[in-house]
Amino acid sequence: MTRGGTAHRAYSVVVFVVLASLDNVAIGLVPPLYGSIGDAFGVGEGHIALATTIMFLISAVAAIGFAYAGDRTDRKPVLIVGTLIWIAGTVWSGLAGGYPSFLISQVVAAFGLGAVASVSFAVVSDLISPKRRGLVMSFWGLSQGVGTLAGTLLGGLLGHTDWREPFLVTAVAGGVATVAYLFTYNVPRGDSQPELAGVEYDERIHHDHLPLILRRRTNVWLILQGGTAQIALGSLVWLPVLFRARAEDQGYTAGTAVLVGSVFATLFQLGGALSILGGLIGDRLQRRTPRGRALVASVGVLAAVPFYVVLFFVPMRIDVPDGAGTGAVIAAVLADVFTEPTVGLCLATAVFALMLTSANSPNWFALIADVNPPEHRGTVYSLGNLVNGFGRAGGNVMVAVAFRGLAGAFPPPLNYAVGLAAFQLFWIPTGVMFWLASRTVARDMADTHTALLARAARLDDGPDRDVGGDPPVTVEGLAAQQDPGPGR
Repeated sequence: MTRGGTAHRAYSVVVFVVLASLDNVAIGLVPPLYGSIGDAFGVGEGHIALATTIMFLISAVAAIGFAYAGDRTDRKPVLIVGTLIWIAGTVWSGLAGGYPSFLISQVVAAFGLGAVASVSFAVVSDLISPKRRGLVMSFWGLSQGVGTLAGTLLGGLLGHTDWREPFLVTAVAGGVATVAYLFTYNVPRGDSQPELAGVEYDERIHHDHLPLILRRRTNVWLILQGGTAQIALGSLVWLPVLFRARAEDQGYTAGTAVLVGSVFATLFQLGGALSILGGLIGDRLQRRTPRGRALVASVGVLAAVPFYVVLFFVPMRIDVPDGAGTGAVIAAVLADVFTEPTVGLCLATAVFALMLTSANSPNWFALIADVNPPEHRGTVYSLGNLVNGFGRAGGNVMVAVAFRGLAGAFPPPLNYAVGLAAFQLFWIPTGVMFWLASRTVARDMADTHTALLARAARLDDGPDRDVGGDPPVTVEGLAAQQDPGPGR
């Protein structure tokens, strides 16, 4: 495998995608096990949900520090340190002997998790050409969604008899991924940026760059949209609880209900795999207009709202063998998809809703790379992730409070259905902010494009030059070009 060649780059992207998925596995483990962990420590589900909330917040805050360090220094050691910290915290979580110990271990894991996504994002954006950003970033976003699903499934399958086992298995997987990471390509900053072709570019972020970042109006909307989007997404971590409550309402025992909830929640989130379509459509439309990616994301999240609302209220009849083994319950759930019309309808609705909202993720990632120079991308991503973390944590807390309040008026599982449906309305301001971003992205792309050309000219000690013969600040040309050329 030639160092920096096509195969080495592809290997590096795969490893970064796996790392990004594993940090979401660690986050997704806990919600299916709220009841089991709470019973083991003698506390209520709300106490364990608090650990998840704190995890969201700590990882989001820590990401800013790690991202800034990555944008200032060599990114590889920063990512390794962060990964080792979250592995240690995850092992500790699986071995915790009481609630205080478990809570502290989740804080440690969350701190390390802050490094993984923010630093990896900056590296991947340098590995991938602008023309393919939407597609590759759809795999990046998909990996995070799949990671959450895998965590949900792992928590239910391995944790329904022993809640500690999923944490230890995840930590081992993290260790394997860390070893694989040691052999990835240490990509130079701006390596795939067409304006910097043939130039050794090593610009670093400085503390006084924050006002410049925020003067790009598109950044403001991209950062803020995550607050409301993550409130809606944060509520969806309660999907296993909704389906568990439905199973219990139909008379199933607690152990079987936990397993049913995890499997159904995993199945119903398969629509996230279709984020690839959102990335492809964003790439195609972006070649026609700089507004393309932002408009795809805006339309997607707004169109999904009614489908989410329908999903939570469609009646669903569960038919699985109560008290049977894991394999038998999974087989029965899969059979229900084809033999129980209500289950099939729920699955189709969920897949379509998640397909629409999944257009958000790849286009958000690609837009950050489009409007920012390489040395700012990790920090901008982490600022967005900070708002995401507060939104997701807030959504998690607000949903728990809403469920308790609604329980007085609606018995389970109806209280969960009403609460989840109401929280999907937060997608509306998210869609509006993407539309606002679509109005400013052309100017911000052109400004960044021009600035990179000027820096390249200075570094090359030659006259200003452009890529592919396009005028340097022509917006239409900027949207259509950005081809890195052979070998990049």
